[in-house]
Amino acid sequence: MELRQLQYAIQIANERNFSRAAEKLHIAQPSLSQQLSKLEKEIGVLLFQRSTNSVELTHAGALFVEKSQKILDMLEQLKKEMEDISQMKKGRLVIGSMPITGSTILPFVVPAFQAAYPEIEISLVEETSTNLETLTVNGQTDISLLSLPLREEALIYETLLEEEIVLAVPPKHALASAQTPIAIEQLEKESFIALKKGQGFRKLTLDLCQKAGFTPNIVFESSNMETVQSLVAAGMGIAFVPYLISKRTFSELSPVHIPLEGHPIRELVIAYRKGRYISKAAEAFVTTMKDVMRTIG
Repeated sequence: MELRQLQYAIQIANERNFSRAAEKLHIAQPSLSQQLSKLEKEIGVLLFQRSTNSVELTHAGALFVEKSQKILDMLEQLKKEMEDISQMKKGRLVIGSMPITGSTILPFVVPAFQAAYPEIEISLVEETSTNLETLTVNGQTDISLLSLPLREEALIYETLLEEEIVLAVPPKHALASAQTPIAIEQLEKESFIALKKGQGFRKLTLDLCQKAGFTPNIVFESSNMETVQSLVAAGMGIAFVPYLISKRTFSELSPVHIPLEGHPIRELVIAYRKGRYISKAAEAFVTTMKDVMRTIG
C-alpha cells in the first residue's frame, strides 16, 4: 500500500467521480482506475461501488477514507515538526477563512506575513463556517478564521477580534438620517437581505432578530457580502453587516450604515483542532494577524 493510493481514494471519495478526481490529482483517468483496482486487490475489499452514472463509497470504503485522512494528516504534522526542528525556512501553510473575513482581514495580513517569511507558501481555503469547521477538524487546514459560537467540540480557539455589527439601510430609507443607534425591535416589519444558509453571519442575523422578539423577513439571499451591500443600497431591503465591511466602498452605490442599540458584536477567533501540532509558520501567521489587527481593528 502506497501513500499516493490513500490520496487517490480520498480524492475519489470527495469527487464521487473518476474523471474529476483524476483531473484534480493531475493524472490520467485510466491510471487512477488502475491504482484503485490494485489497492482493492491488495487489501481484499471493494472500496467503491461503480456504476455508469455514480461512484459511491462502500462501508469498508468509508472506513478506509476516514483512516487514510488521519494517516496523511499525521504525516503532514510530522513533516512540520521536523521542519521546525531543523529550522527550515521553507514550508506550506493552509489557512481556512470565511469569505467575509477573508475579504476584510487577509488582504492586510498576507502581504505582511509574506514580506517577513517569503519562503513560506500560503494556501487559502475559503468556505462557509459550517464546512470550514469540518475541514479544520479533519486537519485540512492548519488554522482557520471563524466566528463564535463554534459547533465542533474538537476545535479550540483564541480570540482575534471583537467586531461591532452595524445596520445597513438604503440611502433613501427613513432610518438613513437617524442620529442615534437603532433598536433592533424597530426592524420587525422590515425586509432583510441575508447571507445564505451555512454561513455564520446569517445565523448571527437570525439570532439578533430572535433576541429582539421576531423572525426576520428575508427577501433576498446571497453568498457574498458585497452583493448584500449592493442590494441594500439599491433599496431592496436592510441588512446587518460587520463593522470592517461597512468601512469599505464596493461601488458608487453604497448603503448608509447606522449603529445598533447595545452595540452587538461578533467574536472572530483563530481555531485549530485540539491536539494538532501547530507549526512555527502557523504561530508566526497568528502573531502577524494580531499585530495587523491592532492597526486596522
